[in-house]
Amino acid sequence: MRLPLSTGLGLAAAVCCIENVSTDAKPTFQPRLVSIPQSTQLESMNTIIELRGGARKKKGGRTATLYSNKDKTVTGKQKVKGSRKEEKKKSAVSDTFTNKYKSMLPLTRTYITMVGVVTLLGLVLGEELAQGLLALDPIRVIYGLELWRPFTAACFLGPPSIGWLMNSYYLFQYGSDLERGFGTSQHFLFLLIQIGLLSVLSAFFGQPFFAQSVITSMLHVLSRAMPTHNVKWLVFTVPYWTLPYGLMASDVLQAKDIAAALPHILGILSGHVYFFSKNVWPKLEGGEDWLVAPEFLRSRLDKESYVDTKKSINNALKSRKKGKGRKLGSI
Repeated sequence: MRLPLSTGLGLAAAVCCIENVSTDAKPTFQPRLVSIPQSTQLESMNTIIELRGGARKKKGGRTATLYSNKDKTVTGKQKVKGSRKEEKKKSAVSDTFTNKYKSMLPLTRTYITMVGVVTLLGLVLGEELAQGLLALDPIRVIYGLELWRPFTAACFLGPPSIGWLMNSYYLFQYGSDLERGFGTSQHFLFLLIQIGLLSVLSAFFGQPFFAQSVITSMLHVLSRAMPTHNVKWLVFTVPYWTLPYGLMASDVLQAKDIAAALPHILGILSGHVYFFSKNVWPKLEGGEDWLVAPEFLRSRLDKESYVDTKKSINNALKSRKKGKGRKLGSI
């Protein structure tokens, strides 16, 4: 039961008031201390604190502050939970990127990851040190056995920029199309051939990095597979076979230097070597397709399609019935 304010103040005054008397005279009465229960004192203090707008002392011994309720303001209104909405948006965006990354085809995802790692190394090391550690150097590759250099040279697209972002998108788009059309094992063989050919060509022409050439080789092989198919490029509708040359022309105009065409020319040459060996030479008389992924790569990288092919072949052999044959001279 809460006591009124006047009663609480009166009791407090009765405890503190002691009548002053002279030292010679005897007191006419003996003052008695009045014991007030602790709960009554606590309720009185809460009453006073409420009037002045302060914090109340709870029975548990802890003092509550004005901002103890995080969901409400000082005036008691509900706070606008904008931060939670922002957290939900951030988590939704991160989940979207994570799902997109996981949904990539395995070899394309690996290539994109290597591009990101090499770009990060270039930022950490600096331009000069990155050139010395990541660039293609045939002397160090052959005599120093620095075998990572052809692969880092095939993955370095320069520092982050608009051009880097566009090249990464091209690498993802064309790489996904090739891996989807060829299969992971055949696409792996294609990348190994391109890295080998472009390492030789780039070393001969003095190109330290050739990631742009790999992108152009992918586009050239795709364009030769369906050359008359019309596609949109920028605001134009052009045949597919012209896309590598259009990409080369746009880079030359942007750089204002004819030397910017060299990586695209090397990519077209290396891509055409693969396309001719894979699609043109086997159709000629005496030709043979020797660019076929080995069986151990297909069984490891194309597990589902490899198993399905094996099952279909075995089922066809089992369902095949042997004929009884005919005797000689029978009609």
